[in-house]
Amino acid sequence: MADCDHNCESCGVEGCESRIEKAVLNDRSHIKRIVAVLSGKGGVGKSFVASLLATSLSRKGYKVGIMDADVTGPSIPKSFGVKGPCEGEDGIIYPIESKTGIKIMSANLLLDNEDDPIVWRGPLLGNLVRQFYENVLWEELDYLVIDMPPGTGDVALTIFQMLPVDDLIIVTSPQDLVSLIVKKALKMAEMMNIHVLGVVENMSYVLCPDCGKKIPVFGDSHIDEFAKQMNFKVLGKLPIISSNTKLVDQGKVEAVNLEEINDLTKAIIGK
Repeated sequence: MADCDHNCESCGVEGCESRIEKAVLNDRSHIKRIVAVLSGKGGVGKSFVASLLATSLSRKGYKVGIMDADVTGPSIPKSFGVKGPCEGEDGIIYPIESKTGIKIMSANLLLDNEDDPIVWRGPLLGNLVRQFYENVLWEELDYLVIDMPPGTGDVALTIFQMLPVDDLIIVTSPQDLVSLIVKKALKMAEMMNIHVLGVVENMSYVLCPDCGKKIPVFGDSHIDEFAKQMNFKVLGKLPIISSNTKLVDQGKVEAVNLEEINDLTKAIIGK
């Protein structure tokens, strides 16, 4: 509806498409906190940041799961070097565990051939994400990290209405487009009453191998000034490191050691 404020708890309109039934965990699972990682557009490293965050939390001794809600562009299994198909019984799906014990669920882990496309419309994608939450045996998790689909479209809206997301992290890059894209994501979070923990700027710079100088290959960052203007926190600025890219391509994201991700992890733990 044109005058919808997206506050479904107070909505009294019958048949409103925004009235999404809340997802309910199975009685064999318990999740303490859900952290969603969103980007206003694709190609900024959202899945990379989500993977690093899950890995960092796991290294600190927390029980962690990661849900790949980017159903039509799933990349989490490849980053962690895991393959399906998943098994299950009696309506319960067993997630695949990574080398370090992170529980992973992704559309790619349900396919016989991981390169088969999922060509579905929004409602079907939303229903699959619901199954990822309700039917997966997450057991006891301290943190569930959700790798959101890019943008602020129908599937992201459904997830925010359906799942009890505690915190949102927005990933961006240092391009002129940043203010517009981040502003859209922030406004969406505000409309949906989702707490924004802050913004991570990925691909912020390259370190010169000779002098150690930070080289802004995508231009000077304006994220700090924009953060003051829009009143959000900058949780980190991540460099481009080719060896890390290689590790991710090899399915070894858990071997990536990026000091800058620690501030992001501290922000989550310290909340």
